[in-house]
Amino acid sequence: MILLITALEKAGDFAKALHEATNEVTITASTLHGAAEKLQAQEFSAAVLDQLLLDSDPDEAETVLKHLGTTVPVYVNFAISGLDRLIRELRAALQRRKREIQAAKQEAEQSLRHELSETVTALLLSCEMALQVPDLPAPAIAKMRNVHQLAGTMREKLGCN
Repeated sequence: MILLITALEKAGDFAKALHEATNEVTITASTLHGAAEKLQAQEFSAAVLDQLLLDSDPDEAETVLKHLGTTVPVYVNFAISGLDRLIRELRAALQRRKREIQAAKQEAEQSLRHELSETVTALLLSCEMALQVPDLPAPAIAKMRNVHQLAGTMREKLGCN
């Protein structure tokens, strides 16, 4: 979803064009206060911000910027930028956001895999050490071997060496 923040009378036309170009629902906000409320209420992939509106009320603009969260800002001066340029910049921003999200997911997955790998290794070593305890009852040996086998299966699924 895209949030178009501008007081221009043609905001509806711009929103329609952005929707057609990106296939994303586009919502408009004609004031910075309204934009801040919408940003608090729902998540947007991008926010197109009219620079003239931002310059008109710097304090309220700061509030809007604080509420962006993961929303990608696209700053536009409608006085000098045409619709084609806006669409190009918006598409580029959305692609950049998509790449950043994918990179963050991969990094989180790699980090989790590393943490789990260390835990599984410790579990396997603990099982092996426990199995070497003299006079360990047979039921305890069987259970420890089951735990060792499960930990080995986890290691394989994690792709650990």
